[in-house]
Amino acid sequence: MTNLTHLTIDAARAGLKKKEFSAVELTQAHLSAMEKGRKLNAYIVETPELALQQAKQSDAKYAAGSPGPLEGIPLGIKDLFCTKGVQTTAASKILEGFIPPYESTVTAQLFRDGAVMLGKTNLDEFAMGSSNTTSAFGNVINPWKRKGDKTDLVPGGSSGGSVAAVAGRIAMGATATDTGGSIRQPAAFTGIAGIKPTYGRCSRWGIVAFASSLDQAGPVARTVKDCAHLLKSMCGHDPKDSTSANMPVPDFVGALKPDVKGLKIGIPKEYRMDGMPAEIEKLWQQGIDWLKAAGAETVEVSLPHTKYALPTYYIIAPAEASSNLARYDGVRYGLRVPDDNLIAQYEKTRAAGFGAEVRRRILVGTYVLSSGYYDAYYIKAQKLRRLIVQDFLSAYEKVDALLTPTAPSAAFAIGENEDDPIKMYLNDVFTVTANIAGLPGLSVPVGLDAQGLPLGLQVLGKAWDEQTVLNIGAALEEAAGFKAMPEGL
Repeated sequence: MTNLTHLTIDAARAGLKKKEFSAVELTQAHLSAMEKGRKLNAYIVETPELALQQAKQSDAKYAAGSPGPLEGIPLGIKDLFCTKGVQTTAASKILEGFIPPYESTVTAQLFRDGAVMLGKTNLDEFAMGSSNTTSAFGNVINPWKRKGDKTDLVPGGSSGGSVAAVAGRIAMGATATDTGGSIRQPAAFTGIAGIKPTYGRCSRWGIVAFASSLDQAGPVARTVKDCAHLLKSMCGHDPKDSTSANMPVPDFVGALKPDVKGLKIGIPKEYRMDGMPAEIEKLWQQGIDWLKAAGAETVEVSLPHTKYALPTYYIIAPAEASSNLARYDGVRYGLRVPDDNLIAQYEKTRAAGFGAEVRRRILVGTYVLSSGYYDAYYIKAQKLRRLIVQDFLSAYEKVDALLTPTAPSAAFAIGENEDDPIKMYLNDVFTVTANIAGLPGLSVPVGLDAQGLPLGLQVLGKAWDEQTVLNIGAALEEAAGFKAMPEGL
C-alpha cells in the first residue's frame, strides 16, 4: 500500500471512495507518524481517541454511500480555534487548561463535512509572531534543514505548527489564521501552499481574537487543489459573526483550472526593495516568465503607499490586540494568580500569563490608543489604511491579480533574529498589505534556494475573487513542478 501520509487530500478522497483503504487506516497512519514526529513540537494537544472515533463514523458514511466532501481526511486544527471539549490555549499560559463549551464555526463546518481532527497545532502566542518561537509550549521546528547543516530552523509564524505538521506529513492539511501573513509566510518557509481568503469569507466566531479587523482563517495544505478542498468547507456566511459576508461560496475545486490565458498580472514596482536577496528577485522573475509562457500578460503597477504598510499594521494590530486581550483578567476563566487586592490580582495574572511579545504588543497598543496619542497614531494609521486600499483598487482597474514574493528570505535559524523585533516584523513586508486591504492572498512553493530551503511566490487577488487567485496559483504550481520534501521523509 502507498505510504498513506504522503497522499494529497485529493488523492486520499479518491482512495477512500474506491475503498483502497479505510478512514481508520488513513487516520492511524497519521497518528503513528505523529508519534515519530513529536520532535517537531507541531501539536500542543493530540486527540487520537477522538480522531479514531471520527474516522469510524466516516467509514460508516462511506459504507452507507453518503460521505461528506472531506470525509475521513485527517487535519490539524490551529490551537486558536475553539474546539468543544478539547483544550484551546492560543499557545498562552493564560489559557492553559481552558476547555471551550462550544465549537468554532470553521471547525464545526469541517467536522460537518467529515474531517477528522488529529490534534491542536502549536502557534506563536495569541498568533503574535513570524517564527513560532513565542509559544508558551515551546518552539515549533521546521522539518526542513539547510544542506549539510543540522541547525533547527523556524517554520514561520504564527501558524508554524499547522505548516510543520503538513510539511512533516503528520497532517494532510490544517486550519490556520492570517493577521499579517501568518498563513502565507509559514507556508513559504515549509514548501507548502496556503491561502488567506477575503476578509469576511470565513467566520471568525470561536477563533481567539488577535486583531479583529485583520484576522482571517484559511487553510494550509500540500497543493493548491487541497487548499481549494479545505477552503470550500471553511467558508460561508455565519450570522454569529457580524463581519461574515452573506455571499454564496463558489465551487473552488470544480472551477479550479491552471489556465491564465488572457489574464493581466500586475507586478508592483514598490515590492522591488533595496537589499532584496538575488535569489528572491530571480525567483520572482521566473514566476513572471512562467505566467507569460502560459498566456498571461504582465503589467507593472504602482502601490505607492506600500512603504507605509508595516508601520500602519504595527499600529492597528497592537491597538486591537490591547483591546481584545483585556478580557484575560483571571476572573472568569484561564489562569488566576490570587491576591487580596483585585487590581494586584489582575496585574499578577497578566504578568504570569502573557509572554514577552504579547506584553510588548499590548503596551504598544495601549500607548497608541491613549489620550494625546490616539489622533497622532491610531487615526493616522486608519487614514493610511484607506490609502493602501485605494492603491489596490486603482491597480485592479488595470489587472486581474498581482504576483509578488511571499517572504524576503527562506526560513532562518531559531534565535537568529529574535534579539531584533524590527527585523522580525520585516518578515511580513510582502504580506501585510493584503490584511490591511482585506484581500485574498495565496502562497505557492516554487523552488529551493542555494541552501536547499523552499521559497514561495504570492498571488494577491481582488476581493471575493479567490477563484482567480487559486487558478493562477495552480498555473504556477504546474510550471514549477515543485516536488521537494524535507530530508528524511
